[in-house]
Amino acid sequence: MPVPMTEAAFEELVSEALDLIPPKLARAIDNVVVLVEDRDPEDPGLLGLYQGIALTERDSHYGGSLPDTITIYREALLELCETPEQVVEEVAITVIHEIAHYFGIEEERLHQLGWG
Repeated sequence: MPVPMTEAAFEELVSEALDLIPPKLARAIDNVVVLVEDRDPEDPGLLGLYQGIALTERDSHYGGSLPDTITIYREALLELCETPEQVVEEVAITVIHEIAHYFGIEEERLHQLGWG
């Protein structure tokens, strides 16, 4: 059974997770929008998704591109967790995981670092 939580409370958790990013790294994040949606229509169990061009892959042709997006999937995360405290932890892990993709860190390395 999913943890009950309002959309506003969940969005606040995402905001708090973004605040966990060290200021030096946060200043390096550019042209990224963070969204909260209920579920990914193609993969309902997906917790988060980064879509865009990783910082490590950007070149001189990147200018004028639409913003990259990080989508955090509320219902999937709430369904995964059993307590509100677990939701806080999983949201933070998911947000950091997707931000890491922006910086060009691949899935395998994230798992090695414990952010999988």
